[in-house]
Formats: sequence, structure tokens, C-alpha cells
Amino acid sequence: MKILFIGDIVGGPGRRAVNKLLAGLKEEYSLDFVIANAENASGGSGIVPKVADELFNSGVDVITSGDHIWKKSEIFELINRERRILRPINFPAASPGKGSGIFKTRTGQKIGIINVNGRVFMEALDCPFKTALAAQKELIKETRVIVVDMHAEATSEKVALGWYLDGHVSAVLGTHTHIQTADEHILPQGTAYLTDAGMCGPYDSVIGRKVDNVLERFITGLPVRFEVAEENIQLHGAVLDIDEETGRARSIKRIQKKLLD
Repeated sequence: MKILFIGDIVGGPGRRAVNKLLAGLKEEYSLDFVIANAENASGGSGIVPKVADELFNSGVDVITSGDHIWKKSEIFELINRERRILRPINFPAASPGKGSGIFKTRTGQKIGIINVNGRVFMEALDCPFKTALAAQKELIKETRVIVVDMHAEATSEKVALGWYLDGHVSAVLGTHTHIQTADEHILPQGTAYLTDAGMCGPYDSVIGRKVDNVLERFITGLPVRFEVAEENIQLHGAVLDIDEETGRARSIKRIQKKLLD
């Protein structure tokens, strides 16, 4: 099974990259399924129904998220009716939506997806290690192909989760920091790992925001409204090749595609 995982989609520029580039990537890599982290897809923070529909119409199969999932009030109704949008599984159980699920490719193959938040330098939530493993034990009853979006700040926490879930899931892919790392590899028990998939958005920026806004905040320490940048739009992520019978990863390949128009 060929799966594309797209790093954090940032605002209109990120959505434009998905709309323009995804069809070509599907053809180039013979993709069966597309997962995209889109917690920043609406104006740079949060997601609303119109934007979710735009991404699904562009070819995204499942949307994962992170700590910004609740930034737009529209999400509360949307996430309860749209099972293709996941929130981190380690939010309180009473939170709207689901943090994991079983989905099908167009040919009927099943894929399990888990979305989990880290806790280091982030909001205190349930243990990402125990909640992710508990979800894996349920999903594996239906499929051995399981992909985890680990939305976290600390590289050490992401690496640790990769080792913890090695052999239990097909892949652990990091999101949240918007900067693609170059450490893609397959762990000893067959789990593909990448600390951060990167960003789908404007790279002449500070993680998607206009440089001047961010510099002003750093230099003055005063509140500044961060606006989404517009230049040098790229789509970053990773393509996974997973053995459907065993759930083990055959390969993981980082991708970086620039939007030329």
C-alpha cells in the first residue's frame, strides 16, 4: 500500500499547494491513500467546514490535527459528523470527535490511523504512549496497516514514541514544528519513522508566518498579529510503502515539491 502523509497545511497557500500538486503526486507514486495534518489550514490556525471540504475535494482522504484543532468554533459541530477528521486521541474522553479510526482505500484495503499529541513543552494531556498503544490494540483487530501522526514539540518525545511503537504500527510521523527533518528510516521491527514531515505552505517565512511579524515579536516582546506568508510555496511530506499482510514498512521517502505557478 502506498500512502502519502502531508505535513502541516498552513492557510490558503498550503491549500493551494495541495490543490495543484496532489493529483500529480498520486500519479507519480501510485498512491492508494492520502493523510494530511490540517490543523492550521484555515487562516493559519484551526479548520472550518469549507476548508475541510476543499481538502477532501483536492484528494485528501483523512485529516489529522493537533493542539490548534479547537481554534475555530465551527470545528465542534464538524468533527462530530465528519469521521475523516481526527483530533489527538489523548484529549479528554469527553472531547468532540475521535482520535483514531479505520478507513478504506478506493480498492477496499483498510488502514488504521492514530492522531496523538505530545506533552513536552505542550498542554498536559493523557500519556501519548499509553493512549497510542491502547488505540493500536483496537485497530489491529481489523488491519495491520496503522499510521500514527505524533503532533509534538520535542524531537526526543517523537523519537521515543517511534521506538515504543516499533513493530506495533506501520509508521510514526511527526508534525507540529513545520520543519522537515532528514532522519527518515525504518526501525528494527518494521516501523517507518520521520521526526517531522515538514509543512505545506510558504517557505519564505518563519514556519508559515510573515517574517517581519515574527521578528517584531521576538525583538520587542510585544503582542503581534501573525499573518500567513505567501512566497515560495512548497508541499512537504513522506511517501510510505507498507506491506498490507504484515503491516511492516517496505520504505519511506521524504518529498519536497515546489508550487511553480
